[in-house]
Amino acid sequence: MNHGRRELLQAGVGLAGLAACPPVFAQGDPAPDFPSRAIRLIVPFAPGGGTDIVARTIGQKLTEAWRQPVVVENRAGGNGTIGANAVAKAPPDGYTLSMLTSSHSVNVSLQGNKHPYDLLKDFAPISQVTRQPYVLVANPRLPKAVQELIALARSNPGKLTYGSSGIGGTSHLAGALFGSLADLEMTHVPYRGGEPAMTDVVAGQIDMLFSTLLQSHGLIQAGKLRALAVTTAMRSPALPQVPTMQEGGVPGYEVNPWYGVAAPAGTPAAIANKLGREIARIVRLPDVIQRMATDGSEPVGSTPEQFAAHIKSEVEKWRDLIRKTGIRTES
Repeated sequence: MNHGRRELLQAGVGLAGLAACPPVFAQGDPAPDFPSRAIRLIVPFAPGGGTDIVARTIGQKLTEAWRQPVVVENRAGGNGTIGANAVAKAPPDGYTLSMLTSSHSVNVSLQGNKHPYDLLKDFAPISQVTRQPYVLVANPRLPKAVQELIALARSNPGKLTYGSSGIGGTSHLAGALFGSLADLEMTHVPYRGGEPAMTDVVAGQIDMLFSTLLQSHGLIQAGKLRALAVTTAMRSPALPQVPTMQEGGVPGYEVNPWYGVAAPAGTPAAIANKLGREIARIVRLPDVIQRMATDGSEPVGSTPEQFAAHIKSEVEKWRDLIRKTGIRTES
């Protein structure tokens, strides 16, 4: 295990204190006959990614708790749309679930009329499982603080470049939000994935990138990248010395990529509450916290009502930014 990943794991274990403040659920078993057979948990992305890791961890723990198999099925495509659409149209009985991510709250606006479902109407949110801070990393030749970077960008309109893993992805939107809130003119350079973008930041071909902690932590420790700020409202336990974007001088800046679980709309509230309560318990188990930390993720474990409110706020936030900046997909 490399040094960067070990520190992420240690930071994740430190989050176990969150277990002392669980969300409030109704007492007793709200659905004593559920589940009575296997549950399908659809991951709308390819195997091996962060969403898949979290889904399989939850599935294993649900299987152990309820003695019914939870079968994880990967149905990738359309930036998460294909798999989610299959769940939106499944019977609303709690036996077909979907992993949702922050990408789904962006797709609503970015895909427009091509979107095959209504995220706010066609799902019954179960629980937000994690949040995942991103970090603004820059080539070491750039300024050491966000405020100095802002000053440089303002004195050189359009000259500073930020990479992303693709148009409309989290790293792109994080950079666009930075430019919008700080009133900066920067040049976006999209790549086909985060790794080539990171390589070009290290090489000095582009100036900066909003990256996952997992992807950038080792390069930060090696001095090949400079961490300027994390995107969350509070500092990350994995990089406690790095300020937030708000601390760096960008009021209102917050980007919290997330994973969650949802069922088809119409799923009985008793089943949704039972699933939500069990998932909230699972994500606070020390071994689960540790495993999720390998992806830089932090546990949440919200109620269905809290997750529904979060999805709505995320849709509105990214819709406003997309409209303001005119972001369009390549298609």
